[in-house]
Amino acid sequence: MTLKQTFLKFVLLILLLLIAASCTKRAVNNDPVTSNPEAGKPRNSIDVVKVNALPVEIKQTDSGDAVVQLNIEKGYHVNANPPTFPYLKATELELGQTPGVAVSFIVYPNPITKSFAFAEKPLAVYEGKTDIKVKLRTDKSAKPGTQNLSAKLRVQACDEQVCYAPGTLDVSIPLTIK
Repeated sequence: MTLKQTFLKFVLLILLLLIAASCTKRAVNNDPVTSNPEAGKPRNSIDVVKVNALPVEIKQTDSGDAVVQLNIEKGYHVNANPPTFPYLKATELELGQTPGVAVSFIVYPNPITKSFAFAEKPLAVYEGKTDIKVKLRTDKSAKPGTQNLSAKLRVQACDEQVCYAPGTLDVSIPLTIK
């Protein structure tokens, strides 16, 4: 192999490496979950969804409603429960177990139906401020006093063009048992 052939192979190798690096960088920058091409855009769902639980008071061996409030930033939505398609991530609230306190059922809000360019039919979503209601029931073993019920809220936020990585928010529901 001549010096000229070796030099040409070296130059070709360098060009191939530069092209490969450029393609890799371009692929990463087009990934909406890991990139942030527009300033202020979220990297995941918990950046645009805030959650708050209202205090609830229940008599021992009675029932009451806890309210978990979602505040979804303007310009974003989360999938309803149930979602329009099975592959979409539903908004879902899961309460931890607390002695003497049981969840009878969870009532998800009525969704709005909205069309998006990326979906073939309108989707059932939540936007803005929305409430999830939890029917709680206490029994004789429930200790009187104030405690916090732990819960997890799973959401996947989307804007008009893309959906972001799903996330889980910790929720603390203040409960007073009389």
